[in-house]
Amino acid sequence: MDLRNLGFDSRLFGILEDMLDFPEEPEKSRSNPSRAYVRDAKAMAATPADAVEYPGSYVFVVDMPGIRASEIKVQIENDNVLVVSGERKREKEEGAKYLSMERRTGKFMRRFALPENANVDTMTAAYQDGVLRVAVEKVRPPEPKTKTIEVKAD
Repeated sequence: MDLRNLGFDSRLFGILEDMLDFPEEPEKSRSNPSRAYVRDAKAMAATPADAVEYPGSYVFVVDMPGIRASEIKVQIENDNVLVVSGERKREKEEGAKYLSMERRTGKFMRRFALPENANVDTMTAAYQDGVLRVAVEKVRPPEPKTKTIEVKAD
């Protein structure tokens, strides 16, 4: 459905089309955000998460009730971005007629920019009771090097 066919010609309505996932003609090009961008933005907005800093690590806690651990991806992009993603699919049931559908299905994703002192080589991820915990240890700062120089008398 193209809202412009109804007499509206506004960029706002074009953006609303994308956000509401109205089908779009493939050859149509606008300066609106791409459909993938809008889909990713929706997925990120609907995935609640906490980021916690401890003395020796960073911990990211993401709520994902009803998701199997095998459906969750934990990745590092560009050496400093933690990406948690996956997809919840609705299970088809024979003869079932939904009277209400409030539980979210579809893709989910969160991105976290990691600080410079994050050690991505020692990351761990654990999933229990619908909550994913990703722990990233901090890299210890190097010990300051001290060099003593002998002072000679003339």
